[in-house]
Amino acid sequence: MEKSQLGLIEQSFNVKYSDGVREALDELPDSFTITDPSIYGHPIVYASWGFLEVFGYSKNEVIGRNGRVFQGPKTNRRSVMAIREAIREERGIQISLLNYRKDGTPFWMLFHMCPVYSEKDGRVVHFLGVQVPILRRRKSLGGGIGRNGGVCHDGGNCREAVYRCCRREVCSNSIMGVDRAVSVDSVAGLDHTDVDVEGPCEASDQEKTKAIVIVNNIMSVLANYSELRGRLVNDKRCCQSVTSLLSSSLTISFGRIKQSFVLTDVQLPDMPIVYASDAFLKLTGFLRHEVLGRNCRFLSGEDTDRGTQLQIKQCIQNEQPCTVHILNYRKDGTPFWNFLHISPIRSASGKVAYFVGIQIEDTSEARGKQGLNPEMRHRSVVAAVKVAVRGWSMGASTS
Repeated sequence: MEKSQLGLIEQSFNVKYSDGVREALDELPDSFTITDPSIYGHPIVYASWGFLEVFGYSKNEVIGRNGRVFQGPKTNRRSVMAIREAIREERGIQISLLNYRKDGTPFWMLFHMCPVYSEKDGRVVHFLGVQVPILRRRKSLGGGIGRNGGVCHDGGNCREAVYRCCRREVCSNSIMGVDRAVSVDSVAGLDHTDVDVEGPCEASDQEKTKAIVIVNNIMSVLANYSELRGRLVNDKRCCQSVTSLLSSSLTISFGRIKQSFVLTDVQLPDMPIVYASDAFLKLTGFLRHEVLGRNCRFLSGEDTDRGTQLQIKQCIQNEQPCTVHILNYRKDGTPFWNFLHISPIRSASGKVAYFVGIQIEDTSEARGKQGLNPEMRHRSVVAAVKVAVRGWSMGASTS
């Protein structure tokens, strides 16, 4: 890992939490990771001892890596995509997932992920991922189960008797021992050679409840140590400003695009602007806080052609791109002709997540400039935005 990356990972915790947070988290026995979506590649910045024991890695082998390294050939792609979508939408998810230990053995787990929000501005500062191994006990176990030379107390062989879809070669000293088998210590030592990798393997209500309890315990630690730092975090977004709805990673990527453009979110009421480039602010004269959260129609005025506005509306409804020549207005009320191109931006799942609008002012000076024509400039911005959004929705997965 590069020194710069390692420094960002250290800062990810040191800035948000007071000293001692790692030691407090190390005291928890459960399997979990914490990732930072603001760092390129959405790396793991903390891994519990329970996680390392379950997966068989050392801490140095995990910190700085994306969670997808724990997937394998039989990991369900739809489940992975569902996790990626939850990350993009900054919401929690609980899903069964087939993962792989360092030695290549597969095992089923219940993956419970939730965002960690800053109470100050509602921004996602971390994602917490909890892994609860899914174990299954057969409904009928005869006279009980236990380890006695590999044979159950009822005289039956344990090898085909215990776990239905995830693990089958496990014996415990008592019925209570089977319940304790979901603990990290017992799972790490299991023989995983007989796992139904095809699935699906559904978690029990007990396992789902356990995941929620673990999340609550970890959030209590994070909240306590963030409060001491004066940067309180929460598992619920308290301040849901529009500026916080776009990830910091995307904001950084968009900042590299020098053209005038805005990004609107199709999932929010009235499709508000969630990003405005510096060039857009310079062109229109508005400040960033005057733009974010508003629909783009505020650029229209009394002489703006209604037919053109209707054409834009229909293209958005049909999720189709369009290019128009429209009269818009700056903050000071002065009009300008705008070569406007609007295009849908899809996430890795293929769903339309945003619309991008690129503005090129139509002036004699602009027409006289050598270089790319408006159509090519439109295409270059759309391509750059698509790369950023696709890269975020695919690369930010903790799965």
